[in-house]
Amino acid sequence: MPKINLLLLCGGGSAEHDISLMSARFFESSLATSDKFSVLKLVLDEHGHYHTEDGKLCDLTNRREIRFEDNNTPAWSVDYVIPCIHGFPGETGDIQSYFNLIQLPYFGCESEASSNCFNKITAKMWFSALGVPNTPYIFLHQLDDDAIKQTEAAFDQWGSVFVKAASQGSSVGCYKVDAKAKIANVLKDAFSYAPYVVVEQTIHARELEVAVYEYQGEVVATLPGEIICDSNTFYSFEEKYAKNSKARTDVVADNLSPEVSQQIRDYAIKAFKGMKLRHLSRIDFFLTQDNEILLNEINTFPGLTPISMFPKMLQNNGHDFTEYLIDVIGRQVDLS
Repeated sequence: MPKINLLLLCGGGSAEHDISLMSARFFESSLATSDKFSVLKLVLDEHGHYHTEDGKLCDLTNRREIRFEDNNTPAWSVDYVIPCIHGFPGETGDIQSYFNLIQLPYFGCESEASSNCFNKITAKMWFSALGVPNTPYIFLHQLDDDAIKQTEAAFDQWGSVFVKAASQGSSVGCYKVDAKAKIANVLKDAFSYAPYVVVEQTIHARELEVAVYEYQGEVVATLPGEIICDSNTFYSFEEKYAKNSKARTDVVADNLSPEVSQQIRDYAIKAFKGMKLRHLSRIDFFLTQDNEILLNEINTFPGLTPISMFPKMLQNNGHDFTEYLIDVIGRQVDLS
């Protein structure tokens, strides 16, 4: 049977553009071990233009073809696409809506689930509706004196807050506030990233992550891994990706009771199924000193960089990433 023409998209218009390129390299190396795919990798720039790595401009048409602007390169028919784009327009659900419109099968969560998870306010409303505990918060829809007063009142009640742009990933637009006098400026910065802002109670807790994915028709949740940051820091964009980061990631968290570990996995699967996620996700939790479990956020297209947790947890769970991809793709297109 002819190979499946697989389009691997990466880049995008968010602050995570370069991280997306790193994740795409992981997909490339994984797909290269299979003889079932012919892979074309394209980069989506911040202006919404597609181009090859050597700079050839092209478009993905509604006929599911890649057409090149130079008119010398033959059109390339697309059978399947992996939108390896962190942030906009991948995790926001925008590009998935286009794939749905042109009836192009794709890897990852569908458009509505992506949008619901990416917006922190919508996501938290879903968590509560599903009965999954999450961090106490307030919602701000505009920057004005009332928003500042609400945040100051939350600060007085909680002692410390996190201010988060509602629709950003990788901790972009996220600020820990330990001094009340900084609130107005922090809110201004957060609103520069998104039209809505979430203010959450600062939780002093362990940061645990679960890889949840579909394999052979079942939803699988790994044992929780753990992010261990340097003292008095949080897992910011810089802590995630800087070469001098002092953060540590443990594929399996130490000193978790079987009961707590299982409850976290149960919550993760409940959120995955309840929010109609598909194929993959990384679901992040807090665990307090009192063993209170709080769902922090869901990543519908988690990073696949050398330091990323998702592929490590999948492998530790006994699954090969290439075999996992073949299983998922084979349920949407014929690989026989």
